[in-house]
Amino acid sequence: MGGFGSTRWAWISTKDTVESSRSLDINRLNRAGCLQSGYRGGWEWTRDGERVASISFRRDGDRLVLSYRVRRNGEEWQDVEQRTRIVWMSCRFGGARPYFVCPGVVNGIACGRRVGKLYGAGTYFLCRHCYRLVYASQREDRYDRALRHANNIRMRLGGEPGMASVFPARPKGMHHRTYERLQSAVLNAEILAEERLAIVLARLQRNDHRSGRRSTGRARKEFWI
Repeated sequence: MGGFGSTRWAWISTKDTVESSRSLDINRLNRAGCLQSGYRGGWEWTRDGERVASISFRRDGDRLVLSYRVRRNGEEWQDVEQRTRIVWMSCRFGGARPYFVCPGVVNGIACGRRVGKLYGAGTYFLCRHCYRLVYASQREDRYDRALRHANNIRMRLGGEPGMASVFPARPKGMHHRTYERLQSAVLNAEILAEERLAIVLARLQRNDHRSGRRSTGRARKEFWI
């Protein structure tokens, strides 16, 4: 008998990111008291102050029982109850920290990883490894990384992200040399990003030119499938 997520890898999108998936952070749940013995309650996800999804919890022994509804690909709503084991690991300087034990089963292999977060990227809440989720930063090329680095510096200095924004003034108390170093880093990163934009625009112009030349020649046959 299959387990959570055991249907096939085909159910699992290889394009999803950690940031785009709803998640359950066990440390946040612990701070909110959701891991206490006998607990019953719920959690909500909001966007712009409005609720977009919710889930109910109840603590049952060493497990947190998740109850929620899902609908995939326009199908009927499905009620799901997922029992997820929780373990507590001793910390180096005292106390203990909770972890989910991922209940995923992929291609017949049980996961069982101790993780701090589970992601609702499919029918069940599983770890990012089972869903093969990646961080958005892993998809960035060197130009994207450069622009993100520049925007982070701008915001760190109290400004707005984006090359069109005015570069923020030196914060009070920051050494002149430190400010100049950060300013230089932003300039170099944005020059690199502009180089990429120039390459993309040149490529588009070449494609337009080639398309124009083809359109003036003999009409090509079209095949309908």
